[in-house]
Amino acid sequence: MSAIVWTAVGSLAAWVWLLLGQGFFWRTDLRLPPRREQDTWPSVCVVVPARDEAAVLPHSLPSLLAQDYPGQAEVFLVDDGSSDGTGQLALDLARRHGGLPLTVDSPGEPPAGWTGKLWAVRHGIALARTREPEFLLLTDADIAHAPDSLRELVAAARTGGFDLVSQMARLRVESVWERLVVPAFVYFFAQLYPFRWIAVRGGRTAAAAGGCVLLRTEAAERARIPDAIRHAVIDDVALARAVKGTGGHIWLGLAERVDSVRPYPRLHDLWRMVSRSAYAQLRHSPLLLAGTVLGLALVYLVPPVTLVVGLAAGSGAAAVAGGLAWLVMTATYLPMLRYYRLPLWLAPLLPATAFLYLLMTVDSAVQHYRGHGAAWKGRTYARPDTALDER
Repeated sequence: MSAIVWTAVGSLAAWVWLLLGQGFFWRTDLRLPPRREQDTWPSVCVVVPARDEAAVLPHSLPSLLAQDYPGQAEVFLVDDGSSDGTGQLALDLARRHGGLPLTVDSPGEPPAGWTGKLWAVRHGIALARTREPEFLLLTDADIAHAPDSLRELVAAARTGGFDLVSQMARLRVESVWERLVVPAFVYFFAQLYPFRWIAVRGGRTAAAAGGCVLLRTEAAERARIPDAIRHAVIDDVALARAVKGTGGHIWLGLAERVDSVRPYPRLHDLWRMVSRSAYAQLRHSPLLLAGTVLGLALVYLVPPVTLVVGLAAGSGAAAVAGGLAWLVMTATYLPMLRYYRLPLWLAPLLPATAFLYLLMTVDSAVQHYRGHGAAWKGRTYARPDTALDER
């Protein structure tokens, strides 16, 4: 057998394993776990770190203030050094819409060793602890919640005995680039962190989605959140690992009525979102980077290439193996497209999207070694050699 045939067969074998042996990552039916109505409802404090979020707050904050929650709940928005009037806008929205009590405060610039968002979260949690809540809801400023979101999260956590319940918010898919790139982002995330494995007690897989994390206050204190992960650029995964590492029971699934309102209309916007943290995910390791590039090429690029080359060269074995691998890949992507209510003809384009992600990952490493590091909201973390906190 020629090298191209072996390569095609290797890609097909990888897809068979991914299909059956990676926690059925491609399924999108994992939503909030079973829950029952509570006799008494615990107090909850909602912590919202916000930096220059004036554009999205009118679409998200009113949904938090309007939560239909039977217990005591309060919102703490931490204005993380905004220059666009985020804090004042939040107060104006609260006066206009009413609802849950809102406190707006600012922590000042983060000290050395802290990423800005986690410093803001720390400040918000400190404010919240004065109310002695049983739960903390950590949610981003661009996340809009259905009126019963908090109620459903608390019911799920209490019914299942979870210390952390997180939902992957449904991201916006209106522009051409959002439709091409965003569903793949969630698909790749689930491939790295199969949701069904996350809920297994004692298992090694741990992850959360930072836009919507309900956290038991006792578990946060036990895991020293957020101090223990103060360096983390990928803070949601680091948080989940810290909680699970201290014996916490965690859960992550897809959301039905929790949505991100942040637009990513251009490829540049999505590129920046991915590349800012991709190399941090690889622990800033050249070896892991090389392995990732080779893995992406074998799994996503080889199938269409070997199909075309096999047909052109008259190699039926290469064409069949490559075509079957592409077919399996396409089939595993269909559920994600259905979840996002997108046309199914986008599924065969997954290799092109994967190639974009490969380039974004390489660019993330290039920016790191140029000294730019992870950058977000006007801050640059030049040498976040803190992946130790994310292991």
